[in-house]
Amino acid sequence: MPSRLPLNRRHLLAAAPLLALPGIAHAQVAWKPTQAMRIVVPAAPGGTTDVLARLIGNHLQQKWGVSVVIDNKSGAGGVLGTMEVVRAAPDGHTFLMGNIGPQSIAYSLYRNLQYKPSSLVPVTNVLATPNALVVHPSVPAKTVPEFVAWLKAQDGKVSYASSGTGQSPHLSGALFLQLTGAKATHVPYRGAAPALQDLVAGQTQYFFDNLTTAIEFVRAGKLRALALSSAQRNPMVPDLPPIRETMPELASFDVSAWFGVFYPAGVPRAAVDALNAAIKEWIELPVTKERFAQMAGYAAWSPPEQFATFVEQQIVRWKGVIEKEGLQLDVN
Repeated sequence: MPSRLPLNRRHLLAAAPLLALPGIAHAQVAWKPTQAMRIVVPAAPGGTTDVLARLIGNHLQQKWGVSVVIDNKSGAGGVLGTMEVVRAAPDGHTFLMGNIGPQSIAYSLYRNLQYKPSSLVPVTNVLATPNALVVHPSVPAKTVPEFVAWLKAQDGKVSYASSGTGQSPHLSGALFLQLTGAKATHVPYRGAAPALQDLVAGQTQYFFDNLTTAIEFVRAGKLRALALSSAQRNPMVPDLPPIRETMPELASFDVSAWFGVFYPAGVPRAAVDALNAAIKEWIELPVTKERFAQMAGYAAWSPPEQFATFVEQQIVRWKGVIEKEGLQLDVN
């Protein structure tokens, strides 16, 4: 629990930049929940967003001695769950387990989005996970340069799968084509499972899929992995290179699915700091580090201001990709 000792002048000066974070009511007192907490998950149970929320919820229950309810509100690519938090009372007892989709991609993808970046207060990033570029065994390429050369030779006759239009795997594929100048047809599916099924069957030729899922198909010889979408290598597949290392034109390619915590705008600053500190404590536990390794993920804790800057950069980046693709959807 944060100390209730008075702040001296040095502490106040150090805290001054923190008080300027948009959307946060200034507060200089320690904070802890006084009632049950609710974590809204803008996705169905069982996925990474849901798993992280439940792990964080267990830690907060033990730390603060209050019950924590996990509230799954899936739909519209995470938009419906996000709106649930935007409308919630900004008292520190409801927060969002957000991710790259509704918290960065959605702002440019949807015409009729009812919330803005300022509707939420970034608390901290939590986890980043890479996607793997996997191809059907019939694709002759063994490296990314060979794959790009093959794509160009096919001149648009190749198709790539995704877990849905506007999702991270789709935009990873779009960015890859934009940077290399190759052509391919996007085939969206309702989730990663059917996309993988058709890829294994040879209905499509490649897919940017979550590493932890794709690796099982690679080990079984049903797919071939060429590279990772992240900037760094992964201990789960130490010999698999990042895409950005394979060709000069792909040097800027760095895509990871990320998952972070957000409060509704207007929440007391003390609540932001308390939750940020509690999540940092949880991330540093050996059991959490072990779980992240199993998920092929990287711990991504950050102070609120640093996370806010990261989110802004992600919004700008995906805006460019989406505009170049000419993508526009309606929330329904």
